[in-house]
Amino acid sequence: MEQPQLIAGRLKPSLLLWLLPATLLMLSLPAEAADAAVSATPWWVWPLALFVVCFFMGMIAVPAGVGGGVLFVPIVGSFFPFHLDFVRGAGLLVAMSSALAAGPSLLKNGMANLRLALPLALIASISSIGGAMLGLALPANIVQIALGFTILGIAALMISAKKSEFPHVAQPDPLSRALGIHGIFHDAISGKNTPWQVHRTPAGLVIFLVIGFLGGLFGVGAGWANVPALNLLLGVPLKVAAGTSSMILSMASASATWYYLDNGAILPIIAVPSVIGMMMGARIGAHLLTVLKASVIRRLVIAILLFAGIRTLLKGFGVWI
Repeated sequence: MEQPQLIAGRLKPSLLLWLLPATLLMLSLPAEAADAAVSATPWWVWPLALFVVCFFMGMIAVPAGVGGGVLFVPIVGSFFPFHLDFVRGAGLLVAMSSALAAGPSLLKNGMANLRLALPLALIASISSIGGAMLGLALPANIVQIALGFTILGIAALMISAKKSEFPHVAQPDPLSRALGIHGIFHDAISGKNTPWQVHRTPAGLVIFLVIGFLGGLFGVGAGWANVPALNLLLGVPLKVAAGTSSMILSMASASATWYYLDNGAILPIIAVPSVIGMMMGARIGAHLLTVLKASVIRRLVIAILLFAGIRTLLKGFGVWI
């Protein structure tokens, strides 16, 4: 397997479309001129740009209810001059760190349930390692194409998915009963305690096997799929599903991250500013939940995902380099 290499002119830059209007001019330059522009860029510009972009991604990811990785990988992979392997490795760190930061408070407030998270996280962790192995073995353009289709699928899922605050579960299945997966959710707004239980646990294990594999393959985490699976398939209350999703995400991402790290696919110069920017932005995003409508932010994220997914597809097919 060929080790990934960070080559300044390997990918044409379009990043600053988001940051500096001058990039619009760069995009119109011939390929040779664009390569020269990247080579002439001081090295410190890219970490600084990563920090700024990740800061704003963190601000919108939290109110929209998606993990930072699902925005990080397609945007940074498409608009930064980094090899996709490095981007996916950093994406797993971004997803894991943001989930770990929220974990203790979620458990303390009863928003996450360990009995629910552990069996699903175990399955997702095993499959995420397989996804990471396949992702590093495949050519970058194949991964780009598959990632583009996946991102467009995530956008379609966010458009069509219906959320149920308190799904009705008439009877738990034998597996969930044996594992003791149940609990009582305290709603701080209404002050009510709502008991909950789950059903269709075997189907949930299969779904999380696939979710973990995709998370390791693309480095996007899996918050975009965890919450609908927990809420709509297993029947977990929406807020408990969102909190437990973070616990599952932190464990599954950690497994795949070790494989990327062992294969030299994580660079501190990419990962450190990304993680710091995302976590700082997420703190502000948590406060934005109280003043902004989540539906507005959600539409913005869908638009960004559609654009990034199409951009990633075109890049994978060699149409828009």
